[in-house]
Amino acid sequence: MTTPLTLTPGRSADGAARLAVTGEIDLSNSHLLATALEDLPGPLLLDLTGVTYLDSAGLSVLFGHAERLEVLATSLIAPVLSVSGLTDLLSEPR
Repeated sequence: MTTPLTLTPGRSADGAARLAVTGEIDLSNSHLLATALEDLPGPLLLDLTGVTYLDSAGLSVLFGHAERLEVLATSLIAPVLSVSGLTDLLSEPR
């Protein structure tokens, strides 16, 4: 069963590319996130504040783009990013 996931591209207040993600990111839909990240080149603000679940498939996608991502996450997802080591690879906040 596919898990609901919404990906909304846009621009942040400073004009930087932004991708807002809502729902659960898992094996059933991580390819959608991968495609969205590939379609948005350059530095990107990835807003995960609407994400309620992130598994290893989703983490794998994020690791592949870590050097160009700035990530916003809630206290629910932030520990997953930290324990996985992803936060050490993310770009510095603007």
